[in-house]
Amino acid sequence: MTLLKVDQLHVYYGDSHVIRGVSLELVENETIAIMGRNGMGKTTLLKALMGLLPVRQGTLRVREQVLTNSESYRRVAAGMGFIPQGRMIFPYLTVEENLLAGMETLKDREIPQFVYDVFPVLQEMKNRKGGNLSGGQQQQLAVARALVSKPKVLLLDEPTEGIQPSIIKDLAVALNQLKADLGFSLLLTEQALSFAMEVADRFLIMERGEFVHEEARANVDETKIRSYLAI
Repeated sequence: MTLLKVDQLHVYYGDSHVIRGVSLELVENETIAIMGRNGMGKTTLLKALMGLLPVRQGTLRVREQVLTNSESYRRVAAGMGFIPQGRMIFPYLTVEENLLAGMETLKDREIPQFVYDVFPVLQEMKNRKGGNLSGGQQQQLAVARALVSKPKVLLLDEPTEGIQPSIIKDLAVALNQLKADLGFSLLLTEQALSFAMEVADRFLIMERGEFVHEEARANVDETKIRSYLAI
């Protein structure tokens, strides 16, 4: 079943044509990694999908519901979740308060046990302010906060940015476990191929706002993908 369908999406910054006719389909239990060098439009695409930037042309559907011009909160209600680049946690709120902030629209506002099962450090530090966590711990908190509302489609922007290499492997393991347990699909942007190889089923390469190459995990050519990522 297709959960997210993007058809011929065009996005502009002023007069600058940033996303140029992008199309993709994300199916149940799938992870797609959008890869490419800095400035190629990856973050712009995710922001447009989440309703943070206007779409000039094209359509966005989530489970057959057209959401192209809908407000962000309607996309969340339809089953989308978003973890922005830089994590954007609330630095002056505690870990627990950050998690509860992700549950504002839910009737049951008890933090689900899976959060602490997968990220035990968040339970240990639940009374610590978010701004006092390490980069890796903040990323764990950002992932957990996005998942407490149990989205069906999770958008994740540059998850390994600013994280120690020793933590990146743990993050990949956690995402795979959460995806299997909670049954969501994942669309992420990433530059670290080693991380993407741990989590992705498909790879889409973006250059100048367009997809220029696609590969499936089963027959991925890492050398070719790296050639697109080289500066």
